[in-house]
Amino acid sequence: MELFVLSPILFPLLGILINVTQGKKLSERAVGIIGTTMAGLSFFMSLLIFFTVERQPDHQLMATLGPWIQIGTLNVPWGFQIDGLSGLWMLIITGVGTLIHLFSIGYMHGDERFTRFFIYLNLFVASMLILVMGNNFLVMFVGWELVGLCSYLLIGFWYKNIKNTEAARKAFVANRVGDVAFVIGLMLIFVTTGSLTFETVFKFAEENPAVMAGVAGAITLCLFLGATGKSAQLPLYVWLPDAMAGPTPVSALIHAATMVTAGLYMMARSHVLFELAPATQTFVAIVGALTALLAGLTALTQNDIKKVLAYSTVSQLGFMVAAAGLGAYIPSVFHVFTHAFFKALLFLAAGSVIHGMEHHAHATHAHRTDPQDMRNMGGLRSKMPITFWTFVIGALALAGIPPLAGFWSKDEIMVAAGQGNILVFILLTLSAGLTAFYTGRQLAMVFYGRPRTADAEHAVESSASMTVPLIALAAFAVIAGFFNFPAAGGGGLHHLLESVIPEEALGFNVILALFFTALAAGMLWLSFTIYKTAYEKPESPDPLQRLGGFYQLSLEKFRVDELYRAVFIKPFYAFSSLFAQVFDLGGIDGVVNGVGTVIKRAGSSLRTIQTGFVRSYGLMMLVGVVVIVAYFVMNSR
Repeated sequence: MELFVLSPILFPLLGILINVTQGKKLSERAVGIIGTTMAGLSFFMSLLIFFTVERQPDHQLMATLGPWIQIGTLNVPWGFQIDGLSGLWMLIITGVGTLIHLFSIGYMHGDERFTRFFIYLNLFVASMLILVMGNNFLVMFVGWELVGLCSYLLIGFWYKNIKNTEAARKAFVANRVGDVAFVIGLMLIFVTTGSLTFETVFKFAEENPAVMAGVAGAITLCLFLGATGKSAQLPLYVWLPDAMAGPTPVSALIHAATMVTAGLYMMARSHVLFELAPATQTFVAIVGALTALLAGLTALTQNDIKKVLAYSTVSQLGFMVAAAGLGAYIPSVFHVFTHAFFKALLFLAAGSVIHGMEHHAHATHAHRTDPQDMRNMGGLRSKMPITFWTFVIGALALAGIPPLAGFWSKDEIMVAAGQGNILVFILLTLSAGLTAFYTGRQLAMVFYGRPRTADAEHAVESSASMTVPLIALAAFAVIAGFFNFPAAGGGGLHHLLESVIPEEALGFNVILALFFTALAAGMLWLSFTIYKTAYEKPESPDPLQRLGGFYQLSLEKFRVDELYRAVFIKPFYAFSSLFAQVFDLGGIDGVVNGVGTVIKRAGSSLRTIQTGFVRSYGLMMLVGVVVIVAYFVMNSR
């Protein structure tokens, strides 16, 4: 049973082992097939486990490899637990991850570090599976840290460009800040409950509300601060847009199927603790809503095709976090599920666009334009038809147009917000309108109008290894929303998670659904009308420049990075420099060097008596004898 439960993790690890040991002997295609096949086998086993869990009386499977940490009352095993929640995440990770692996075979073709890329992808999948399959907080934390490492390796994969290494460092540091709070939260959990195993901790919390009353707020606040790093919320969201420095498949993997959903998974898994801290829940909901709005306002003016999608991810994560803060965990999980498909689709389609734009530059051996700048595109609808239609499906799903997947999950969140917190509802409503506007803007700038550069004029459709994953993801972006269709007695997701998160279905609000459909359609039409012919030339001004200072502020990402640099980074550098110059060089090095100097000078002084002349040594012996005799004579008196 242990081997069966752990097989989804073991297959990616096997892929790593084969490519590490044999990768140099294998062709590029063989390496890609091995990595993709292992991810696919992991998905197949996850699917088998998912249906096996459904047939279990308690709807879960357990596996323990053995003890890990045994110190006093702390007993942490290498334990794994599969239930409806972890099973759903396993399907998202391995299913979307497999399609991204397949896409990468074509996208990364010719890269000098092709084998290493697939090793990192397999490691990312395995790490995320460890995170969601662990039955205690420490095993979860192992996966939590491993996905942080993988993000660093993949964001900075093209490390020869200094901007990529800076983006990787930024992601690593931002997540470490959140991880400090997360670790403190784990310490508080152990001190309070005497355990780190989910079942024991949650049972203690439910049976001892009086004990938890004084500490639940601190615990959940620390856990949420950890989630703000992984799931890119205020104030630690700044790393995610810069993660675009990595290859496009990395962007899709991070934004859709792995790292950014880790914080949401942790919050859903720990919902028992959060429900004991209503103040934290309110804080979480407001932070999520503010993050959604700020990211949406920033996405309005970005010109990099991947940056628009990156800020869109931050905004959609804000929707999920806000829902969790409102206690609507199943709508939050539902949006994670649907978002995985349409956001992976959009990122991979963007990668296909970039790849198609680069075709002409590769053929002529000259990169004349930035292939990621939407102002250099236009007219790609006829040149890349598969990419265009799949992008349209992903974009409409993101905007919330029925009957696509994003409509159903976003609708549930808005129903929860309408019933739970009017401020959150208003902020999310504004964010939903912005989402549709910048989505229409992106569609118009990339695919409509006339080609604005030679690269756009000569763009070609991508290979089958890249378009097949797009078609598969587009299909899921169409049908995934019906998994929790309201008419199905509360939805399939409620049935799946009822043993983990016993939560009543919110129901389908026809008035809200019509309102948000009209809002999305109206904003799509408005932006499409404005931008369809706005950029006849790359240097054409953005129509939103009429907004004046606000446009510039949005274009500069509201100068949040500059604020952090002034408030945190520069003082930290100054403080570090002070310690380095005064405490380290002047203090520690001064003492060490001073001791060395004293010994050196003493040695130099003593060296003068080593003359090499026998008469000198005889004289010193005579003087010594005289001194000794004089000493004894004086003492004999």
